[in-house]
Amino acid sequence: MSPKQNSAVGEQPSAQSKKATKAADEKPASAKRAKSAKPESRLAMVRRARRMNRELADVYPYAHPELDFRDPFELLVATVLSAQTTDLRVNQTTPALFAKYPTPEDMAAAVPEELEEVIRPTGFFRAKTRSLIGLSTALRDRYDGEVPGTLKDLVTLPGVGRKTANVVLGNAFDVPGLTVDTHFGRLVRRWKWTDQEDPEKVEAEIAEIFPKSEWTMLSHRIIFHGRRVCHSRKPACGACPIAHLCPSYGEGETDPEKAKKLLKYEMGGYPGQRLSPPPDYPGKPAPPLGTPAGAE
Repeated sequence: MSPKQNSAVGEQPSAQSKKATKAADEKPASAKRAKSAKPESRLAMVRRARRMNRELADVYPYAHPELDFRDPFELLVATVLSAQTTDLRVNQTTPALFAKYPTPEDMAAAVPEELEEVIRPTGFFRAKTRSLIGLSTALRDRYDGEVPGTLKDLVTLPGVGRKTANVVLGNAFDVPGLTVDTHFGRLVRRWKWTDQEDPEKVEAEIAEIFPKSEWTMLSHRIIFHGRRVCHSRKPACGACPIAHLCPSYGEGETDPEKAKKLLKYEMGGYPGQRLSPPPDYPGKPAPPLGTPAGAE
């Protein structure tokens, strides 16, 4: 074969070669190295995790608790109601709830059937009613109608576990805490920060990676990312701002245009979950109950 022919062959790679090159170019560097790299050391994982947190802070400088509340009692009640439903549905329900039962004393004296009707949209309303009346009674009788500001006391209230307690501590009392909900657990396992399934073990392992001062905001950023980008069934990998640091890149849609269509809430141009979001929130407020919600 002449040099000219050799040159021509080199200038016209096969379709298969073109496809492979394109796929390699689209893949983040971390994913391209995954097969050949040695197992990640503990130190490397910690450094990667902390870098991911820093980059998420740049993506979500406005990250916040997505439950509407005005005081510790409202946050406690809203968090209990948020089990097995969306924060959006809770936020659409609590205005009427707190108008009727503004204090622990009021809620402790509630007629169960009437309270059930108010919170029915959040699901599991009978069990939640028992918890709300029980915790309100405990606040009235044991804490002078005030929500306690310690983990030890909060977890003694009916319907309140570590997750709920940490939400209240971090956002009503500025006491750092990790909120290990389904989004948090899914993402930290997907990112290989832990392989634990039990929420308390997840909390303990993640607490060792980050300084305590970061715990509350880290929780918000991870939950924000899980709701908006890194979904359970179909993550928007191609639109993920931290894909280059993710060891699980490729589990979801990698095409950038298709991935953009999977983005939710403000990332996808839809309303958020709060009816009264913080002033720096870049998205649209959620609509009241009974109004089409856009993207849930």
